[in-house]
Amino acid sequence: MQIIQKIRDKGAAIGFVVIALSLIAFILMDAKQGSSRLFSSNSTSLGKVNGQDIDNNEFNDEVKLQQDKYGDQGSAMVYRIRQGVWDEMVEKIVLNDEFIKLGLTFSPKEMMSIMFSNNAPNELKQAFTDKNTGQYDVSKAEAWWPTVKKLKDDQKAKLESQVIEPMKLQALYTKYSSMLAASAYYPTWLQQKEGAENKKFAIISYVAVPYSIINDSSIKVSDDEITEYVKNHAAAYKQDGGRFISYVSFSASPSADDTNAIVKTITDLKAPFAADTNAKLFLERNLSAVDYDDTYSEKSKITVSQKDSIIGLANGKVFGPYLDGSNIVLAKKLGEKQVPDTVKCRHILISTTDPQSGQPILDDSVAKKRIDSIAAAIKGGADFNSLVVQYSGDSGSVHKGGEYTFGYADFKSLAKEFAETIFYGKTGDKKIVHTNFGWHYIEVLDQKNPQPAYQVAYLAKEILPSDETVTAASSQATKLSGEAQDEKSMNEYIEKNGLKKIKIPTMVKSSDYQLGSMQDARQLIKWAFDAKEGDVSEPFSIGDQYVVGILDKIQPDGLPDATTARPLVEKLILNQKKADQITTQLGANPSLESTVKAYNGVVQTAGSDSSLIFSGQIINGLGQEPKLIGAAFNKDFLGKTSSPIAGTNGVYVMQVNSIGDKPADSPQIAAQQTAQRIKTLQQEIYGWFDSLKKLATVKDDRNKFL
Repeated sequence: MQIIQKIRDKGAAIGFVVIALSLIAFILMDAKQGSSRLFSSNSTSLGKVNGQDIDNNEFNDEVKLQQDKYGDQGSAMVYRIRQGVWDEMVEKIVLNDEFIKLGLTFSPKEMMSIMFSNNAPNELKQAFTDKNTGQYDVSKAEAWWPTVKKLKDDQKAKLESQVIEPMKLQALYTKYSSMLAASAYYPTWLQQKEGAENKKFAIISYVAVPYSIINDSSIKVSDDEITEYVKNHAAAYKQDGGRFISYVSFSASPSADDTNAIVKTITDLKAPFAADTNAKLFLERNLSAVDYDDTYSEKSKITVSQKDSIIGLANGKVFGPYLDGSNIVLAKKLGEKQVPDTVKCRHILISTTDPQSGQPILDDSVAKKRIDSIAAAIKGGADFNSLVVQYSGDSGSVHKGGEYTFGYADFKSLAKEFAETIFYGKTGDKKIVHTNFGWHYIEVLDQKNPQPAYQVAYLAKEILPSDETVTAASSQATKLSGEAQDEKSMNEYIEKNGLKKIKIPTMVKSSDYQLGSMQDARQLIKWAFDAKEGDVSEPFSIGDQYVVGILDKIQPDGLPDATTARPLVEKLILNQKKADQITTQLGANPSLESTVKAYNGVVQTAGSDSSLIFSGQIINGLGQEPKLIGAAFNKDFLGKTSSPIAGTNGVYVMQVNSIGDKPADSPQIAAQQTAQRIKTLQQEIYGWFDSLKKLATVKDDRNKFL
């Protein structure tokens, strides 16, 4: 930002608030109708949630807003943004459906109470924050109301998505969450029951036979067993369909020869660079990957690791070549000077452009004459503060007598001419300066803590693959794609040519963009959803490689087949089978001693520290073993040996030595425990949204548009 850009930003924010306020009548109508969305479109549906369309145009508009917010950060970020917007739209519909069922509304009165209070959206707060107090000025916000005017549709859409919808949704969400939290009832009978249970503790003796005592390789798990297990636990394993993909990649990244060629090119430029007297033109003429920057940088702000060598050069000398990221670089030291780390200045601005619209408001020659007259008046003894109030177009500094204090870190955020005047000049300087925003009369009041800063020009060439390297990778991929028509022929080609096929074990869905380590594999994934099992793709250029994929498997919606489910459930079935073997060997009525003898175990004790309670989650030394905890409070096992218990980590034979009572808690401790239990119940309730999403019917057709 430049000095006047700060004013422009503030003006733009205020302008945006005008947009916000001007839509309140429109919004109030929406609130009365209980509509979940303010604006609609007739565009193609991107998908449906509980029968309600997600509009493709609306989706793309929101994606663009998010992209503008985060800037250009590559295609992977774009896909993440698209996924985030989709998730948000799904959530909004699911929530709004629930709000409507419960009769939750957002009234005009609530709208006003939020917008003109300390709970107002940040956009309003930023626009109407008093610069002196730092507080949101409600009266100023309300003062805009009588000036409401009609707005364009695109302004309405921006307001809806960025201010109104989030505010409305948050208000309804708070009501809904509050209702759920209030439903966390902890009846007296349950308090008494749990209190009594928690005061009892058990002491047990047990022998553990861990499942690891039997080798996994000695037990076979068939596909039929996996299928049966998944069927019996359908709720846990039901999933959306997708694709399993493998691929072969051919690197198109720069070769050693490519790197050497770049090094030679940059080395050949070293002498001409040192001899040239215009670094800016030299960088432009030689297409430097790093732009020319004529500002002076403190040593701490120079990020290259070779900075000590660079700043130690004599002016005009060149260091390098050296590697910096993906560039080969030459650094030429152009100059060195002392710059203050802090400057105090004051100015008067005669604006030639409107800080909000950027439109011309005063002829440049008229502004120049006016600033000359102001400078003459100040020289003749006129009061600076009075002139600031009367003439300055910088409303951000008028109340401070035109004063600003800047750190050197602010240099690049200011108008270049302004920054050079206050940082490169000296205390006491009084100058007339022209910027894009008008004519300034500037006085440098104070400069503190001078330190050395350096001006360096960087001539850089990015290490890129040569045409030969790219062509070779492309040709190899094309040849594989042409000769391999199915999985069998592809595997034969891979083996014959010493290639490597990368098999991705995780399933991809139709709207995914990442495949294994490839961050932007959207083309390949989209192809897979139009292909048949065993198909081999054409070559795709992904990142710095050419990729040929093969569609290994199409997974339909519903329960996974045995191959897909094996990594998920095989260990559970193995443990189940091991438990059966161990239990059979121990017999129906083992003793602790016979169990020790059968598996060379040790009799151990748990609960002597009063930690083994019925509501406990773990047993010290064993971890989570809920079946064993439950058995510890079975009075049938008091002084008697239990039958084998198949637990989480092994089979246990145990005996209850005693069940005792802890001392009664003080009233204060009891109250704390009750409060904690209620809090726990409320926290458990907050998992409600995942349940709502599972109950929703979501049809995702994004693959048609991506």
